[in-house]
Amino acid sequence: MTRGSAAPDHAGHDHAGDDHAGDDHAAHGHAGQGHGGHDHNHGANANARQLTLALLLTGGFLFVEVVYAFISGSLALLSDAGHMLTDAAALALSLLALWVGARPADARRTFGYRRAEVLAAALNAGALFAVGIYVLVEAARRFAQPVEVQSTPMLIVAVLGLIVNLISARILAGGQGESLNMRSAYLEVMGDLLGSVAVIVGALLIRFTGWTWVDPLLGAGIGLWVLPRTWALLRASVNVLLEGVPRGLDLDALRADLRALSGVDDVHDLHVWSVTGGVNNLTAHLVAPTADDSLLHEVEEVAARFGIAHSTVQIEGPDAHAGGGAALHP
Repeated sequence: MTRGSAAPDHAGHDHAGDDHAGDDHAAHGHAGQGHGGHDHNHGANANARQLTLALLLTGGFLFVEVVYAFISGSLALLSDAGHMLTDAAALALSLLALWVGARPADARRTFGYRRAEVLAAALNAGALFAVGIYVLVEAARRFAQPVEVQSTPMLIVAVLGLIVNLISARILAGGQGESLNMRSAYLEVMGDLLGSVAVIVGALLIRFTGWTWVDPLLGAGIGLWVLPRTWALLRASVNVLLEGVPRGLDLDALRADLRALSGVDDVHDLHVWSVTGGVNNLTAHLVAPTADDSLLHEVEEVAARFGIAHSTVQIEGPDAHAGGGAALHP
């Protein structure tokens, strides 16, 4: 953690009009961050190749599945295609995260371009949530008015989909232990693999029993399985865009730990937000009689415990605002 001459402005955190005494100190920390791009790019090329192959397989088969869903009249197959669309979107976002994350910050984008991933996630989540609602409505309609389903094309396409998902899962398995990004992509494909198994079971039941109600039942089941995950993605994306406190981070506990540091009398103007998923930032004002490198190091350690990668801390004397300076509000 190094000292600077002033605490920088961050988007969404306006300190205009604050009157700070001349003995205030600003400190910046990068808890746990590697510099020079080595840590960020480690294994990125291999992961990009894995994601690209999985995306080509999933996206190519998605087109086939949609066409045959309409040919066969299978809602379960169409619902599984919607689920495969979520997988393709997740793979594309994971690949985008690697590409965009490699772009350096510039004079107009001081945090870089990583938030493009969040914007894409919000748009995809909204569209996919609408698809899930449509599948549920269509399932209810088909329970009331059954539709003839051609089980043979439904079965063939579902088996092909299972094979594609098995190949994609095998491709991604090698990198899923390296990062949360790859792990989420791997879990998406595994979820679609289970959806393919459900469609195969449905096709076999319809073929040998004639129970056409199985198709809307499976379609509704897959839709209900997709909707909560899509809603969670949408909620997380909106939280990042609104610069909300990252999910799972206890702001009160963080404030208490900072106040408990030796020499710290108070903590105010504490802000924690994410530029993108998993990249957390902190700004805070600490009131302390004296400031030295040991205190700054302790602040950095506290931030690291809460998963905060970048921190900007301004340390003020107890009388920093005595005599009529503009008040700072917590």
